[in-house]
Amino acid sequence: MLVRPFTESDLPDLIDLTIETFRPFYEDYVHPLLGDEVFRHQHGQWEDDYRSDVPTLHDPSNARFIGVGEIEGHLAGFVTWKEEGRPHHGQIYLLAVAQTHRNQGLGHELCRYAVAQMKSHGVEVVEVGTGDDAFHAAARALYESLGFTKIPIAGYLMGI
Repeated sequence: MLVRPFTESDLPDLIDLTIETFRPFYEDYVHPLLGDEVFRHQHGQWEDDYRSDVPTLHDPSNARFIGVGEIEGHLAGFVTWKEEGRPHHGQIYLLAVAQTHRNQGLGHELCRYAVAQMKSHGVEVVEVGTGDDAFHAAARALYESLGFTKIPIAGYLMGI
């Protein structure tokens, strides 16, 4: 297992991995939860949104970074983070690990890598957000195992 800095040649694989990772969340959980109309309005273009968003996630001039995880020479996951907002504050923005490489410690190593990079840049507090649904249970367990504290919040949507 190797965690390394992002290179531009990683981008197509990162986009594909992001879509593959989050397809079950959007199609099997969010879509039935929200129904067709609200889903179409809020997330109907979720794949295109990732195709547009992922290329913007590595921009060191704006304190946005990506770390890439490899297993046996193959891209197996990645983490993105931001060092912005309040002083000395960072955020793990996106974490994705290929289905075939989950439960092997890669997510843990990717997060540790991101936190270490942020700490080396003077970040003192790191936040991460995730869902409270079954799909995100492994992410919640990972973040708690790393020492993050869960902060209860609520979010609501209503179609009108």
